[in-house]
Amino acid sequence: MRIAINTRLLIEGKMDGIGWFTYETTRRLVNSHPEHTFYLLFDRRPPANLSLPPNAIPLVLMPPARHPILWWLFFELSVSMTLRKYKIDLFLSPDGFLPLHSSVPSLAVIHDLNFEHAPDNLRPSHQRYMTHFFPRFARHATRIATVSEYSKQDIASTYHLDTKKIDVVYDGANNLYRPHSEEEKTAIRKRFTDGHPYIIFISTILKRKNLAGLLTAFDDVKSVDTTGLKLIVVGKKAWWQDELETAYNNMRHQQDVIMPGHVEPTELAALLSASKALVYPSFFEGFGIPILEAMHAETAVIASRTTSMPEVGGDAVLYIDPSNTKDISHAIKQLSNPQLREDLIAKGRIQREKFSWDRTTELLWQSITHTINDI
Repeated sequence: MRIAINTRLLIEGKMDGIGWFTYETTRRLVNSHPEHTFYLLFDRRPPANLSLPPNAIPLVLMPPARHPILWWLFFELSVSMTLRKYKIDLFLSPDGFLPLHSSVPSLAVIHDLNFEHAPDNLRPSHQRYMTHFFPRFARHATRIATVSEYSKQDIASTYHLDTKKIDVVYDGANNLYRPHSEEEKTAIRKRFTDGHPYIIFISTILKRKNLAGLLTAFDDVKSVDTTGLKLIVVGKKAWWQDELETAYNNMRHQQDVIMPGHVEPTELAALLSASKALVYPSFFEGFGIPILEAMHAETAVIASRTTSMPEVGGDAVLYIDPSNTKDISHAIKQLSNPQLREDLIAKGRIQREKFSWDRTTELLWQSITHTINDI
């Protein structure tokens, strides 16, 4: 079988959640199925460190697709022609984008529909593209895969699809995320917070991630804190305006917020392990990979009791109402109880075993098989 995979989000040093999903599943698929040929479709030169077996053939298509107009040109022209040229049997798209004028059977991985429920999170041009094309992608796809039962039901309901068309392929966590030694933790704290304890927020900074609520809650925590607690915010500033800018400017304890921006995965894993807790007050998630990464790093997790997050966190998370900053600050204060923190970490060791990239890839291959059978 000839399988083409949309790998345009494999950008060295710049991968987000969907990029990591693409990386982790693609490398497992091509290695575990040498009997098939995989064509990896990039929109720029593949990462230098990408090691591929002989059955994986990288192809660089034009144009580089980083804008809605270029998205359309890349998929409707370049991808469509490539699928015809190489007589592709199935097109797998880990970011959900599809060439609508292609008749090649397709499996679209639609991670979530945040753009349908929070339309002010994206740039207007991106928002228009997503809301215009994703219903069409969903209907055009032979099958759909998604990363949680919540997202499956949401996609079926929002786009009026039969749930039998949608498969759940839960996310996993990178092996870099592990418990670090006390010496390693001490070193990372010394480097980032001058030895002080800290909580950590990890995400591209978008409106729906609710950093504004966390900043307000953290300011409240600091009003009674005696430990020198810091907040480390890891992530690219995709959005920094409106209530987020206001919340930051109104903080009495700005000096206790540390923003290193993008952090390399190895260092991020150490930061997470050495933290007092991951605080993840997002309004909307299709999965919430940092929750799982924190469980592997063996730190406590505070997260929203909305969308997919309880499905991922199980009973190993201290849940909060993301719209209530007092609830967020109360949860942070609760972690001053060492027994509660240890209980959450212990439960996380059990909960994390439900998810892995190996399992994700197995489920994705099952979905590929179902797609072929649906033709």
